[in-house]
Amino acid sequence: MSETVWRAGTVSGLGAARFRVATPIRTTDGGWFAEGWEAALFVAGEPDVGRADDVVRAGLAFHQAVAGLPRPAFLDRRDDPCATGDRAAWEELTVRSGSAAAAELLRPLVGARRPVDLVSQAVHGDLLGNVLFADGQAPAVIDWSVYWRPPSWVSAVVIVDALCRHGAQPDLATRWSHLPEWGQMLVRALICRIVTDDVVLGANEWTPARTGAYRLVVELVIGLA
Repeated sequence: MSETVWRAGTVSGLGAARFRVATPIRTTDGGWFAEGWEAALFVAGEPDVGRADDVVRAGLAFHQAVAGLPRPAFLDRRDDPCATGDRAAWEELTVRSGSAAAAELLRPLVGARRPVDLVSQAVHGDLLGNVLFADGQAPAVIDWSVYWRPPSWVSAVVIVDALCRHGAQPDLATRWSHLPEWGQMLVRALICRIVTDDVVLGANEWTPARTGAYRLVVELVIGLA
């Protein structure tokens, strides 16, 4: 529950012209959750995975607003497939795969990875489906999945998700090449997603369609790294 308390306390103080948030609601005793549940005010809008560029823009604004926060201690205790993928991408864990398909995809990415010198901060690591759009209103950033990484990595995760899962065109990757260490951020975003999928899905779920979609993006990213 420490993540809930930290996130609610942080989001409740946010306000910006370029994005909205779902403001957390306190319980009657002043806490942020009750019996495992948390609540927030309704925000209008719907996710749109076809608007990856706008999601990246909303993420950049959000991360500018939360820059300077101290690193939350609960990140060290997180133990789930997404955390495993994230740590593997950033060389905090050895990249391992449980399937031949994932191993094939990961091999060139690990070979292309090199050190980067970027400042990490609290970021939202799963933006593409968690930004809501409503006519006449700023995008709303919801369901904050907290990570401690450079903001440009988050943008790369958005682009990788759009390319691998939602049929975005390859030029989406090059439009954001001005972001810091862009090629390396794309490499790490792909490693994160492939390792996470491998942990969650297992070898039997690496269908030709899934593997093929990733392979095309791996080839694109290696060319940019």
